[in-house]
Amino acid sequence: MKSIARQYRVNERIQTPRVRVIGENSEQLGVMTRDQALQMARENDVDLVEVAPNADPPVCRLLDYGKLRYLYAKREKESKKGQKSTELREVRFRPNIGVHDLDAKIRKVRELIVEDGAKVKITVRFRGREAVHQQLGLSVLKKVADELKDDVRLEKAPAMEGRSLAMTLLPVPKRTERAEKPEKKAEEEDLADAKT
Repeated sequence: MKSIARQYRVNERIQTPRVRVIGENSEQLGVMTRDQALQMARENDVDLVEVAPNADPPVCRLLDYGKLRYLYAKREKESKKGQKSTELREVRFRPNIGVHDLDAKIRKVRELIVEDGAKVKITVRFRGREAVHQQLGLSVLKKVADELKDDVRLEKAPAMEGRSLAMTLLPVPKRTERAEKPEKKAEEEDLADAKT
């Protein structure tokens, strides 16, 4: 709502001495002084809102500013509702990770991807001389990718980032529509067979 308040000048905040006025039903009321336009707005129990400040003279409209703010806020809220924010989560591994620790972290990655629908960055961090043995990190990443191959797809292949080896995984989009269509066709065929 603050952005709307900054965007439009309303009533006494309009500085120019002469304005072009448009009525509530989009009819042209002509060019008049600011005071005349404000008086007209008060008589109609609405606000005078400057909608085109760069025009010569600036264009103002008679409308209910509170209603305008409400509609903008509602539209903004609806647009945010439609957006799905996918955040990037990170799970770190070590090159010499134990079998049970690896299984636990793979379960955590599956939970983040399948249940939360988040992107997951898998990182193998190397310390000291471990960086010489990058094949150990690659084998850990390969094990993770193999375990999750049905639930994920690879967004970014394994690559070195400083002293870490990282890859990014995305959830596989669900295909519910395609699965339903063959069932409907099968039901229609069964109905056609029953009629004949």
